[in-house]
Amino acid sequence: MAKNDYKIAVIPGDGTGPEVVAEGIKVLKAVSGPSKFNLDFTEYDLGGEHYKATGETLSDSSLESLGKADAIYLGAIGHPDVKPGILEKGILLKLRFSLDQYINLRPVKLYEGVDCPLKHKGPQDIDFVVIRENTEGLYAGAGGCLKKGTPDEVAIQESINTRKGVERCIRYAFEFCRKRNKAKQLTLCGKTNVLTYAFDLWERTFYEVAEEYPDIKTDYAHVDAICMWMVKNPEWFDVIVTDNMFGDIITDLGAMIQGGMGIAAGGNINPEGVSMFEPIGGSAPKYTGKQVINPLAAICAVHVMLETLGEKEAAGRIEQAVMKVVRDDLKSLSAGKMGYSTSEVGDLVIEAL
Repeated sequence: MAKNDYKIAVIPGDGTGPEVVAEGIKVLKAVSGPSKFNLDFTEYDLGGEHYKATGETLSDSSLESLGKADAIYLGAIGHPDVKPGILEKGILLKLRFSLDQYINLRPVKLYEGVDCPLKHKGPQDIDFVVIRENTEGLYAGAGGCLKKGTPDEVAIQESINTRKGVERCIRYAFEFCRKRNKAKQLTLCGKTNVLTYAFDLWERTFYEVAEEYPDIKTDYAHVDAICMWMVKNPEWFDVIVTDNMFGDIITDLGAMIQGGMGIAAGGNINPEGVSMFEPIGGSAPKYTGKQVINPLAAICAVHVMLETLGEKEAAGRIEQAVMKVVRDDLKSLSAGKMGYSTSEVGDLVIEAL
């Protein structure tokens, strides 16, 4: 394929996933022509219905095929008839770990016209990025259970942190902060006063790598303090880097202060391989097929995808279009309250392009 031809693997997934992914693909197609790149889409039938029919989550052949794409576009994973954990571990975590998507990238940005739950805070106050380590920590699955179901049950879950894993995440964060070129401030989020082994490694590595980036200001805060300041003073943050568990928690808080799951998107990044992009919200099965779910988070995921692929101009056009739609058209970001159907919101974004 030519340099500006991209193979996009599409996993519509469960619930409302196919509805929002359809709008993201519409926007991708609309922006690709004027921006002079070509797209080749391949759809993968993965998720709850596929698991119910076959007993399979993610086959080795599908994983191999997905690994050959330029990017993966995911709708949602989660089915009410499938026990929690099966699809998440069997598809999402397997993809992240097998494809070594060691960065979880979460922009937290409040757009004009979006209701923010924080009093006296506006778009000028909420514009930061969380970079979360994505393949280690508590999510590595190390641990076990003894005497399960008895009064003497013991459950152990271990957080695995390697120098390699920690350093490559921190180094990515410094590079990202430099390229972002805003406040040029990188904050390490941890818990050094309690998790003394894991975050000793994180803190030492952070300040060792910082010596190579004299243009980047650095600071540290405990995760509980980060949560308080994200609510009280979100304008303090530019880029935050943290481990897998803390990143999972604070990015959901970030989603709320930027307006909710209807607008929040992110990427699972392998800078040297294939990355996966998705809206942060779940499959929302109660809204399936009703055309009331907000597709903007899925469209914002396309924006993150194109930025990561290096199509900055097209990515910027999509973000500007989304900003116009939330400012001028939508009554709300909530499902059923937008004033438009799911597909109509997608059409509005295309018109705004």
